[in-house]
Amino acid sequence: MLQELLGVAAGVGAAGLVYVGVAARVVKQYERGVVLRLGRLRGTVRTPGFTMVIPGVDRLRKVNMQIVTMPIPAQEGITRDNVTVRVDAVVYFRVVDPSAALINVEDYRFAVSQMAQTSLRSIIGKSELDDLLSNREKLNQGLELMIDSPAVGWGVQIDRVEIKDVSLPDTMKRSMARQAEADRERRARIINADAELQASKKLAEAAQQMEATPSALQLRLLQTVMAVAAEKNSTLVLPIPVELLRFLEKGPQPEKGPPPEKDPQPEKGPPPEKDPQPEKGPPQPPPPQVEGPDG
Repeated sequence: MLQELLGVAAGVGAAGLVYVGVAARVVKQYERGVVLRLGRLRGTVRTPGFTMVIPGVDRLRKVNMQIVTMPIPAQEGITRDNVTVRVDAVVYFRVVDPSAALINVEDYRFAVSQMAQTSLRSIIGKSELDDLLSNREKLNQGLELMIDSPAVGWGVQIDRVEIKDVSLPDTMKRSMARQAEADRERRARIINADAELQASKKLAEAAQQMEATPSALQLRLLQTVMAVAAEKNSTLVLPIPVELLRFLEKGPQPEKGPPPEKDPQPEKGPPPEKDPQPEKGPPQPPPPQVEGPDG
């Protein structure tokens, strides 16, 4: 009798161990377990640790709760200002509702990837090239909002979307380089002109100061001569003061007499009158010839 009881206990223990081995499940810290009992969702989500299911009746599906980094393939499109570009981005998302991510969508990773590609092409068509190059923060926010709107029903939360690179055609790169070079040259000319204006103002102030004290001009002249002589030049240029030239211009000049008077010309009277010609009448006949006695 005792042996039969021991045999039964051993059988029950072995069956229990087999049952535990078949029904035992372990959910990791970064996962959550969703149980489907006879194809229907159980209300509670299994937390991390050891858990049990009914073999043959329950089916445990584990959902990863970590942040997923998904690159978006490069999408080619035409911007609003008719420039062809290729843009690629990256999406950071995570599952916040394991039941919705498992029940509401077949493959939430593939769904988020397709939605991200579609939203990226839409953003390219609505934006201009300058916005893609310099105003990426605003575009990232708009892209995140477009992806997150449908993803809420899938139990997925979009944490961040970043545009990685914008590829431009070679012709557009050359055009932008020429534009940047022209802009830098314009700014250099403006700075140079501003410096010339400031220098002219300072020179005007210095000229007024030297005009009040003529000895300052002589000192400045001597300083210039010393600076030229310090360069070990064989030729020394001595400038002539402008005041000396002005003094020479103001020197005595020969007086000029009045211009000689011209002989008075006789006054021209009216032209002499011509004799009136007789009026022509009708032609006169020739005089008759007188014949002599010899005739």
